[in-house]
This record gives sequence, structure tokens and C-alpha cells, in this order.
Amino acid sequence: MSHFDQLHPALQHHIVNSLGWPGLRPLQEEAIPPLIRGEHAILLAPTAGGKTEAACFPVFSRMLSERWNGLSVLYICPIKALLNNLESRLEYYGSLLGRRVAVWHGDVSPSRKAKILADPPDILLTTPESLEAILVSSRMDHRRFFGHLKSVVIDEIHAFAGDDRGWHLLAVLERLSVIAGGELQRLGLSATVGNTGELCDWLAGSCRAPRSVINPYADASQATDVQVDWVGSLQNAATVISRLHRGEKRLVFVDSRSRVEQLAAELRARQVTTFVSHSSLSLEERRSAEAAFAEGNDCVIVATSTLELGIDVGDLDRVIQVDSPSTVSSFLQRIGRTGRRSGSIRNCLFLATTESAFLQTLAVLSLWQRGYVEPVTPPPGPLHIYAQQIMALILQEQGIIAEDIDQWIGKMPGFAELDSGERQGLLNSMLETGILHSDGGVLGVGQRGERTFGAKHFMELVSVFTAPPMVKVFYGRQELGGVHEITFAVGEEGPALLTLAGRSWATTYVDWPRRKAYVEPTEVKGRSQWLSTGRPLSYRIAREVAGVLSEEIKPEGLSKRSDQLLSDLRDEFGWLEPGEVVITIEDNNLTLWTFSGALLNSAIASCLQGAAKKVRFDNIAVTASGAYDASGMISNVRNLFLSEPDQLHVPLNSDFIQKLKFSECLPQEFINSEISRRYDCRPDFKRLKENGLKVVHAAELNNQPVSGKP
Repeated sequence: MSHFDQLHPALQHHIVNSLGWPGLRPLQEEAIPPLIRGEHAILLAPTAGGKTEAACFPVFSRMLSERWNGLSVLYICPIKALLNNLESRLEYYGSLLGRRVAVWHGDVSPSRKAKILADPPDILLTTPESLEAILVSSRMDHRRFFGHLKSVVIDEIHAFAGDDRGWHLLAVLERLSVIAGGELQRLGLSATVGNTGELCDWLAGSCRAPRSVINPYADASQATDVQVDWVGSLQNAATVISRLHRGEKRLVFVDSRSRVEQLAAELRARQVTTFVSHSSLSLEERRSAEAAFAEGNDCVIVATSTLELGIDVGDLDRVIQVDSPSTVSSFLQRIGRTGRRSGSIRNCLFLATTESAFLQTLAVLSLWQRGYVEPVTPPPGPLHIYAQQIMALILQEQGIIAEDIDQWIGKMPGFAELDSGERQGLLNSMLETGILHSDGGVLGVGQRGERTFGAKHFMELVSVFTAPPMVKVFYGRQELGGVHEITFAVGEEGPALLTLAGRSWATTYVDWPRRKAYVEPTEVKGRSQWLSTGRPLSYRIAREVAGVLSEEIKPEGLSKRSDQLLSDLRDEFGWLEPGEVVITIEDNNLTLWTFSGALLNSAIASCLQGAAKKVRFDNIAVTASGAYDASGMISNVRNLFLSEPDQLHVPLNSDFIQKLKFSECLPQEFINSEISRRYDCRPDFKRLKENGLKVVHAAELNNQPVSGKP
């Protein structure tokens, strides 16, 4: 018997007759029994594998069979654009069954929200931040609105789980479960996860219902066409894109907003129909660009990772990646946008503009070809999120006693793993510093808490990530998007020039109190500034770069230019052997080639400070310039590799360390402890120590190097 027969008869009828489907996809079939039973689950399938229907059809079936009424289902997405993209599809499915669907996020008008509150839909599409805004609002009857919840679907679950938004999401779900009076069925959707079982346990947390991973595609293989070309500059990349695959729809990923704008301008200068999509564009600009691209044929859309998620931009012919994504998971998301039409295959063309990006590309592809996908690891010790949740609970309940806090959120993974002394110490500190106050044992937000977080009805408490200081940009009444305030820095000669939505603009006026800038078109090229340090390369990918340089087997799909560059780079690093850690010495300059990522290299560099005039590090190496004693420096490195890893710590002032939001609530020692746990390089150092350590002097680079174990 097909699992399809377990669905409610009305749903079966509409799948066959209204939708005209001849059958369900493998994931949709396999998901029916456990989801009908109310199990928590992670559903995995390639992009466009039918994950939304796999989760929603059994939920719709339960809704009909069990006669759910009121707002019973939440569908949560990481970005508003994905919610907007899903709304019409889910609205149609719901209408077939006599059920209503609505969307709620920051761009939804107050009048539309008022209608939703007055008459709640059956399914609400939203974000964790919007849910928090509803919960902390004193004008909301939370129990009336959320009291009938039964199930929650979280799309692109990997986009939440790897950072503090995941902890925030789980905490909100814990509070909603208490309001609803029971466990909410939790369903996570993803295309790319390296540790599915652990992620499922994380999502289900302390819930008692069974949990399962549904992944019928685990052993499936699909033909792919992956090519790598060395182009050397963004201008050359634009030339290649303009000449290749004419007449086709091409989605081009670039991993920075400023380079997206630069590439779009270069393509338009080459008469290529080009659209732009990134998070700093206004909603109107993004929607118009994505709609025009979806309807077009011979065109290009240049995007950041915003289009890595499941936003529908129509059938694609090609995916092009300028330089490299930072993870194998991102690559899988991106190549998964292609190969949807019958007879087509998944494809991706890499265009490398720098040697480091070229090597990173080959490392990502090497790991992918061996079946590796990064595990999604939630950041440990979310004490600052615990502080945020205490304040949110106080607003939600209009005061709470300390003993009741953990009845709401104490069982959540992450919070449950915090030491009870830490939790109590945090609460004491928040009371002592005036973030909170106590009135007869009832906790409230104190005067300092009001000053720090109370603006605009405590909107600072709604999100757990920090936003850069942005200025909105307008052409007449049309909002184009936002750029960093430094773009309009005082002291420039003439009007500030910027590129936004792929076009150049000259500033006519900046209204600083309202943080608005007004612009007009110009032929003079500008640039927009979004300040970002970027992510350090992971240990696994950095070590794979060393493998690419030292292995004799050449990756497939390399152009002649790429093949020649790889050959040249391997000649340059001819002293590198598989698995080895190498010290090269030239004059009094020493370089430790760890190929272990910036996280570990920053800690190693910190240990070597003082032994040279200048110590620098990047993802690949630690360099000591002007070493006072090269032999002594080598001895220091050997001793470091012989030592226990406990002495190795990432400096807390490193550029890539992200500030903890709500850190005002934490004593400094708690902040230091949390950051140290999150940026713990000791496991990587332990793995690195297992490699050999050899020393290569300048005169020996073409001879047999001196080698030995640390």
C-alpha cells in the first residue's frame, strides 16, 4: 500500500485532480507515516526536491483529520524573501482545503497585521524575529493568538542552527509550547547537512515525541558538470560571462555585496541584460529584479548568498560562481539551483579572480567529490541569548519571578547545558547593574535596561544579530536600498558616488537625522561600502588546500588556464608534502605553513609575539618578519607543537571575532568565557600536531629539505 493512502481523502483528491500530480516524490512518500504520527523530523532533499510539500501535506492531513482550528501551524523561514516566495504556493494549497494562509514580517503593513490578529489564519508564514515581536508586545493576547498551535515547519534549518538565531528560534519555540499547552511538532527542512542525526536532536531538544531523519536521496547520484577557469580579475570574469552561454539564463554568485554591484556594472557595460539581488537592496528592487529575471531568457542575475536559499527565480540554465563559496554546503545549495528541467544536468562554472580563491575552489570541489559536507554546529554557551530571553519573558508576561524562568526555557538545549552557577550569576549581575529590577520578587526591566534596549517598544530585543549603521538610499520616492554610513563620509570633494542595484548614483542630499540619502543617476562610476571582515577559512578546507598543492592527481574540469596555474603553484610549493607542516626560512624571516585556517593561526601567532619584529597570520600561514633568532624561533615552534593544546587561545581582540549582542547584560569574565568557548582552536591544533614538522631553508628549496617530527 502506498503511503499516499494515509493522507486525508480530501487532500488525496486535490493532489490528483486539482494539482494533477501523477504521484509523489520519494521524500514526500517517506515523510507521510512519521509526520502523520506527529514525530519531529529533519527532511532532506536536493534543492527543488519537494521539501515544502513533504512537510506540509502530512500537516494539512492532520489538520483535517484532527480538526485543528485557529492558528495551528507556523512556517518559519530565515529571510523575508523566501516567505514572500512561498506565500502564493501555500495559500493555494490551503484554499483547496478550506484553510487560510498569511504572511507576517517587517514589510507587512500594519493594517494587514491587524486583520491577521482579528481573525488568525490556519498557517502563518513568519520569521523568529517577528514571532518575538509579537510575544513581547503588550498589546497582544498571546494565549488567544498562539493557544491552538500544533506544528512548526522550519525551512532552511541549517541557516539557523549554525549561529545564535538557532538558539533564539528554539527559545521562542519553547515559550510557544508553554502557551499552547503541549509539544509542538518540529519539522526542519534542508538540502545540505553533514550531521543530520545531531541536527534532528538539536531541533527536537527536550521534546518527548519520537524523532527521525528522512533522507531518501542519501545514496542518490546525479550527473554534474563542474568547470573551473582562471580569469585573474573581476573585469575578466565579466568578459567571460558576457561571451559564454548567450541566450541562456545565468545565476552568478559573488560573495560580497560590493563585488556584486561592481560585476553588475561591468556586465551592463558589456551590453548584458543584468539584474541584481542582495540583502541591502530594497524589497521593491529585489522583487522587480527577481521577477524580471524569472520571466527573461538571455539574461544574468548577480547575487550574494540570498539566492542560495530556495527562492524561485524560474528555470535556470547555468550557475556561475565568481571565486569560491566558503563551504561545501554552500556549493551544494548553489549547484542545486540547476538541473531541474528534464534532460538537463546540474552545472556550475567557477571563475577564479585570485590565486587564493582558485585554491579554495579546488579544495571545496575536492571535499565535495569525496562526499564531505560540513556539520552544522550550534555555537556553545549562549549565555547572552539567555539574558535576552529573560528580558523577553518579562515583557511577554509583564513581570516574572526568577523561579519560573527555567519552566519556560530551562530545558532548551544550550540553556540546559549552561552551569546553574552561570545562570544565577548572570541574573544577579543584571539586577546589580540595573538591567533588571525586583519588586517583591517579581522581576521587571530596570532603568538601565530601559535606556539600553527600550527604544521603539524594545525592538532591540527582537533580533539576536547586530546590524551595521546603514543609510537608506532614495531616487525620488523610490527606495533603492541601503549602504553603510561611511559611504557618505564628510570631507569628500564633490558628491558621494555609489553603485546600487547595478547602477551608478551621485548623492544630492543626506538627511542624517532620518538616515536617508537622495541620489540621481550619473555616468561616473561609484562604489558602495558594506564593511565586513568575512569568515575565516575552516580548518578542513584550509588543510584541503595543502592537499591540492601537494597531490599529483589533477582535479577534473580545469580549463587550460586553470591547469597551467595549478601546475605553476605546485612548482612554487614543491617543498610541500602531503600532511606535513612546513617552516620556511629566508634571512631572518620565518613562515610556518600550517594550512589550518585563520582561527588556529591567530592563536599560534599570539604565542610567537615578541620573538620577531612583526608576526602576521592568514588562513594558510603564520609569518614572523625580522626574527631576532631564527633558530630560537624554530625551537619555539617545536616546543609549541610538543606542548599540550590548553595553552593555545585565540586572542579575544581578533578581527574576525563577532561581538555578542546583549553583552551589556554580562560581566566581562562571562563575555570572555563565552567567546573563548566559541572560538576554541584546541581541537584543530590537536589534529595539526599529528602531522610532521619540517624545516626548509631558502638554499634548500630545490633540494631535499631537513625534516623531523615536532
